[in-house]
Amino acid sequence: MPTVFVSAQAAKSASFSMAGLSSDCKNNALKAIADALTDNRNKIVEENKKDLAEAERTGLAIPLQKRLLFDEDKIRAVVEGIYSLMTLRDPVGRQLLGTEMDEGLSLYRETCPIGVIGIIFESRPDALVQIASLCLKAGNAALLKGGSEAAHTNRILTEIIASATIEAGIPGGWISLLESRSDVAEMLKLDDLIDLIIPRGSNAFVQYIMQNTAIPVLGHADGVCHVYVHEKADPAMAVRLVVDSKTQYVAVCNAAETLLIDESVAPVLLPVLAKALEEKHVILHGCEKARAIWPMADVDEWHHEYLDYEMSVHVVSDEKEAAAHINKYGSGHTDAIITGDEETALRFMQDVDSGSVMWNCSTRFSDGFKYGFGAEVGISTSKIHARGPVGLEGLVTYKYKLFGNGQIVEDYAAGRKHFTHRPIPLKDEK
Repeated sequence: MPTVFVSAQAAKSASFSMAGLSSDCKNNALKAIADALTDNRNKIVEENKKDLAEAERTGLAIPLQKRLLFDEDKIRAVVEGIYSLMTLRDPVGRQLLGTEMDEGLSLYRETCPIGVIGIIFESRPDALVQIASLCLKAGNAALLKGGSEAAHTNRILTEIIASATIEAGIPGGWISLLESRSDVAEMLKLDDLIDLIIPRGSNAFVQYIMQNTAIPVLGHADGVCHVYVHEKADPAMAVRLVVDSKTQYVAVCNAAETLLIDESVAPVLLPVLAKALEEKHVILHGCEKARAIWPMADVDEWHHEYLDYEMSVHVVSDEKEAAAHINKYGSGHTDAIITGDEETALRFMQDVDSGSVMWNCSTRFSDGFKYGFGAEVGISTSKIHARGPVGLEGLVTYKYKLFGNGQIVEDYAAGRKHFTHRPIPLKDEK
């Protein structure tokens, strides 16, 4: 197996060629991945069974075992996602700005791939396929480090993807799998070869990555998501949305971890919500006011990502206190308000400082595939470059292209010529 340095060198070399790949070439390669996954599904399932057996032997938490499962249904789902990705517009080569600096001197801002991206993600084999597909569509080379629990599955998936895409015309070395913590430590040193690191995990893990590399980091911190039930919420809607936000899939970063509820309706509505959650086997941890209304455990820490059938409950005075609580204890991921009052909802959505803010819908909608981004490489809780679900648009940057006809700066400095700075219609605007 090549060293991380050798893999990064190969990825860097491949990235220069990938920047110029046509949309047809990339889509053909994506189709080749989909076909290869389908053709090799039995092999993939067998390798995944090895990981599942080891997870059970070592006592891996049940929600994490569910994330690790990669059966034929999951394979069909990722293949469907790849076909959906193929229908999306190529994010590379789009004109974002056009300016006539002077007659015959035209400036364009145009999207281009980032280059080489190192992505560290959890034990979800479907995430590897999604991340690799997105990077390919955006013209980026990728160094992938999945959770060690999925080692067998990740290995065969990477082999299948690499083989299928090389046959489809993608440069060899564009994708590599890292398998150990020491590999990650080596990757973090390669700031001359790697252009961006995307870590998915806890806030402490993301902070560790940021503090131990000179490579730019697009942080995907933990998902401490909130659902706030306002006094003007429809009770039936509140029950439906809170239960879905918490229990539709508990082991994901956009599952709600804290329920906030107005004190004016808490005595009547909280018991209804608590009963509905407990029927789904959710263990509640509440503040003093919440515990006075319904029996539940105390709260140890408000910034708590359970990723399990547990939830914190806090009774607040109004939407201002709810927003302040979210901004203090949340992770900037996804937060929702349930209310029939539009003015309150819009004010809440303005005040809450998160990547996704929702009105009268489940936090589970915060997802690149559901947003129509063709899946995602993660949910960014950073504010620079990309925020929220990071799909194709978050995997490109831009360059300036200036087209001239012999112009020199001295003519403008001396006043013989003057800038016009007139906008030029872009390709999509014509």
